[in-house]
Amino acid sequence: MAMLGKRRIPAARRERQPVPTTSGPKPDDGSLIIERLAHDGRGVARNADGKTVFVDAALPGERVDVAIHRQRKRYDEAHIRERLSTADSRVEPPCIHATRCGGCDLQHLSVDGQRAHKRQVLIELLGRQAIEVPGDVAMLVGDAAGYRRRARLGVKCDAQGRVHLGFRARGSEQLVDIDSCHVLAPPLAALLPRLRAQLESLEAPRHVGHLELLLTDADIITVVVRQLRDVPEDAQRWRAFAAREGLACALRRGRQSTDLIWLGDQPRLITVVEGGRRQLSLALALAPGDFLQVNAEINQRLIDTMRDWLALRGDERLLDLFAGIGNFSLALADDVAGVTAVEGSHEMVARLRDNAADNALDMTVLQADLGDPGAAVEDLLAEHDTVLLDPPRDGADALCRRLAASDVARVAYISCDPASLARDATHLLAGGFVLSRLAMADMFPHTAHLESLALFERPGRLERPDRLEREKRLERPAPQDGSLGSPVSGGKH
Repeated sequence: MAMLGKRRIPAARRERQPVPTTSGPKPDDGSLIIERLAHDGRGVARNADGKTVFVDAALPGERVDVAIHRQRKRYDEAHIRERLSTADSRVEPPCIHATRCGGCDLQHLSVDGQRAHKRQVLIELLGRQAIEVPGDVAMLVGDAAGYRRRARLGVKCDAQGRVHLGFRARGSEQLVDIDSCHVLAPPLAALLPRLRAQLESLEAPRHVGHLELLLTDADIITVVVRQLRDVPEDAQRWRAFAAREGLACALRRGRQSTDLIWLGDQPRLITVVEGGRRQLSLALALAPGDFLQVNAEINQRLIDTMRDWLALRGDERLLDLFAGIGNFSLALADDVAGVTAVEGSHEMVARLRDNAADNALDMTVLQADLGDPGAAVEDLLAEHDTVLLDPPRDGADALCRRLAASDVARVAYISCDPASLARDATHLLAGGFVLSRLAMADMFPHTAHLESLALFERPGRLERPDRLEREKRLERPAPQDGSLGSPVSGGKH
């Protein structure tokens, strides 16, 4: 148990952990037996020659007759021609578009089976870096239907002038027409048929690239139309549609550089999180294009779990990196002595600063390129004992290298890519951190995508940095514009 949560150095170099398979005799009729699931949710089998075959929508234990649709040197990709046996975990997909739409690729697997698979993927990817998982992996789960509060729908006109509205087909750029969606929040799903009718009424629907839908906590529906070319008559049609439906509508005009034009009054878009010892209800303003977790229920579970794991005493100094509009830093600000939030996007920095003021929370808000952190970020690490990371999919490689060399006592890492987390964790563990807690967050039910929360701590170094030295550092003058002097980049997307 002494090595739990640490990176183990194996006696012989190994890059992969062995993966359990359903071993047994190979069928002699050319069919395949699915041994396990790949990380992306496809079934994995081996043909008679031992070559790996990835099979769409196949589940472990099933015997399937397949058709190969793509051959590679080391593996083939296939789809089921006939399923000869059925796994107990297979269910009827709840969405009628499941077999074609590329949005939800695991609806044929039970929800419990999906979550067990995602947890195993997280454990396996950490294991490939020889990182031992600390005890049980917590499961942060919620409603598997109607959870998605934002989405982007493609729009296309075919050669016959027919309008297509929907999501991309699996492995294709082709649009799948949809008039319902199992995972969209009910108010957004109910709007789909009316959006299609609106597109068909336009003068030039071919100049619409896509639609962005957003549902905020005040039950305001926002539709942002990607208008590739200005069509004044259609702008008026969208204005009338917004008034008729009681929603907010904006045009994002242009092909390369774009501007956002509201058709009517600009709404105040709010998301709400619960935070602090007093369980404050915090209102966070946002704008179309800002990063916002699609699943509000799981987002709150992440906040609550982080607060529980950190067991904040009130004297900590928290540094929130990739802070966005303040989702985590504002929720935890009431629990600590001070918060510094750093974000890459100038626009989100401005909203984060306003959100802190609107919720009467005192915090420092700075802008910096967190993908290429400089000396100013290193100074911030020296001034804080607890760090929160919520990076984009490519992770925080450079930051974690700097964290490994810092005196930070704890790092809470929210990850949307377990492979990036595993890579970054190796830097932290090499710097003396231990992986003490781990959770899988089912942010996107019915898909192979998973989020995770990891807590890294330095054993015996959870005492706070010397207060006098810290206060000396804090006396340095801050830039007047709230910037650390780096170009805009490094924000969540």
